[in-house]
Amino acid sequence: MAKGGWVYIMANRYRGGMYVGVTSDLQARILQHRNGEGSQHVADSGKTQLVYAERHEDIETAIVREKRLKRWRREWKFALIEESNPDWRDLWEEWHTPEE
Repeated sequence: MAKGGWVYIMANRYRGGMYVGVTSDLQARILQHRNGEGSQHVADSGKTQLVYAERHEDIETAIVREKRLKRWRREWKFALIEESNPDWRDLWEEWHTPEE
């Protein structure tokens, strides 16, 4: 059985810099970004807010979608984010399970 995947967008502020990524484990990957252990670009630019995420049944589909989104214009990405997250709130609280 193929493992699912996630396409996600990190940002540093409302309508600011964005990073589009793909992962099979959203919680672990976002935690890496937030701790400065993910992409060097994300760490250097402070893109630690999860503003968008979409689930895919398999990682291959997620990778295709990520590559497509990376080619999109900024305005298109803004519209995509704002469809489900108009205030660009940090979705991390909704996606992570606090450690006990």
